[in-house]
Amino acid sequence: MADMDSNAIDQLNERFAIDGVAKIVAGQGGLPAVRITSAAASAEVYLHGGHVTAWRPAGAEDVIFVSAASRWEAGKPIRGGIPICFPWFGAKGDDAKAPQHGFARTSEWELVAIAQDGESVVVTLALESTDATRALWPYEFRAEYRVAVGAELRLELAVTNCGGVPFRFEEALHAYFHVGDVAQMRVAGLDGVAYLDKRDGGREKLQVGDVAMTAITDNVYLATASALTIEDPVLKRRIAVEKRNSLTTVVWNPWSDGAKALADMGDDERREFVCVEACNTGAAGVELAPGQEHTMSAVIRIEA
Repeated sequence: MADMDSNAIDQLNERFAIDGVAKIVAGQGGLPAVRITSAAASAEVYLHGGHVTAWRPAGAEDVIFVSAASRWEAGKPIRGGIPICFPWFGAKGDDAKAPQHGFARTSEWELVAIAQDGESVVVTLALESTDATRALWPYEFRAEYRVAVGAELRLELAVTNCGGVPFRFEEALHAYFHVGDVAQMRVAGLDGVAYLDKRDGGREKLQVGDVAMTAITDNVYLATASALTIEDPVLKRRIAVEKRNSLTTVVWNPWSDGAKALADMGDDERREFVCVEACNTGAAGVELAPGQEHTMSAVIRIEA
């Protein structure tokens, strides 16, 4: 998506802005973003990728990490925030040249609505099949993404099969959570859960105790709908993550060597985040018949 001129942003504001609460702005790289400022929280949601890049509950530190080296340009994913991985996760099995993690995170999403719901501000975005998406994935679909910004951050990704044949897809809300020091934080709630260790050839292992990080970590936890907690002793807070209709959870950090290999991440930034992702990947991919809809959701909150 190219940057948007001021007239186009003015038109979006005429349709969708809520005075003193939500407005569309030219964000980083000139990309349009919905900026929310309410008594409960502040947030930003980019139309590029349908990408949540910030959420800060009132009185709290930033919950979401974004790299200072991120690219903000058409065709490039934003590094950090909450990328939407769809309709595949990681590399596309039958096409090594296809974009990593699908096309949703680099596509322009349509702004459908901004509304107030109690203390929350709800932003609704949509992405539909086009010639460009069909060239990569030959199916008719509509994805609708609802982001409810308040004391909690509620995310709902609803995918509808609009065509005449069934299809299968993978999905992830690839959240980068800001932490004080990734080496000191712990992810609780996965004790006893089997996982695939992608750093060890995808070998299946069993999690014992909390997840702690001392090296590159890329684990896919299987058959789990568990609520998780990121325990952060440096920032003295706990980030709770709940999910629905998600049967796998990915926990990832590139560590030093991995970060150096990423052009859009600072070498030392890996200390500042952990990815904990609600997803349906691999064998947990979703089969959707014509006319059917599937909704995966996540709820994020700060606990004392």
